[in-house]
Amino acid sequence: MKKTLENKILEFNTYLSRIRIELPKEYKIINPFNGSNKEKINDITKKFYHKFYNDNKKRILILGSSPARRGTAATGIPFEDNEHLYKTTGISIDDFYINKSSSNFLYEVIDKYGGSDRFYSIFYMNFICPLGIVRTSDKGNEVNCNYYENKELLKALYPFIVESLKKQIELGIDTSIVYCIGSGENYKFLNDLNNKLHLFKKIIPLEHPRYIMQYNSNKKEEYIKKYIELLKEE
Repeated sequence: MKKTLENKILEFNTYLSRIRIELPKEYKIINPFNGSNKEKINDITKKFYHKFYNDNKKRILILGSSPARRGTAATGIPFEDNEHLYKTTGISIDDFYINKSSSNFLYEVIDKYGGSDRFYSIFYMNFICPLGIVRTSDKGNEVNCNYYENKELLKALYPFIVESLKKQIELGIDTSIVYCIGSGENYKFLNDLNNKLHLFKKIIPLEHPRYIMQYNSNKKEEYIKKYIELLKEE
């Protein structure tokens, strides 16, 4: 029997659960697929991907940079928070603390695009580096960081990034276009990588929702409209 996109995504998550990468000493990977909540994450992802990806239709990829430890690195599903996942899967993850600013902006985009069923029938969201990364600060606290934070970190992650991007494309991705959340360093890296590997024909950058909500919240409606217009280029 032919595998559905749902099956392929769950297999990709299984691949992620086995990842071990030696990072510079102040950094570590946050991996929801082999962490303390892995059984709940497994239940959530099975229900979510069955609901929206139980087919063989090609999707267009939307790539963030790295999962936040209080976001996807907690839920296992890119850009989804606990409240919306409960509505979708019926599984409560209230014991996780989730930062909602980015996801709330994206939910408004999804709603205005036509709702979750339509949006996920066209797009698949993930990350250039699909596992979270944290750095231990001078005060001993764990803080989010991105794969491009310094050269040593990027060098350690580079083979994994390339392999995971190729694996995501193999899920059943339309490579004629890809959207990049983060119009600065994330877009620059993906553009440079694409010039070497020729993974996608066209890359369209999108401003990061966190940047929008933190610095330009008074222009939120303008950015939502811009997202919608760019996403309809597919």
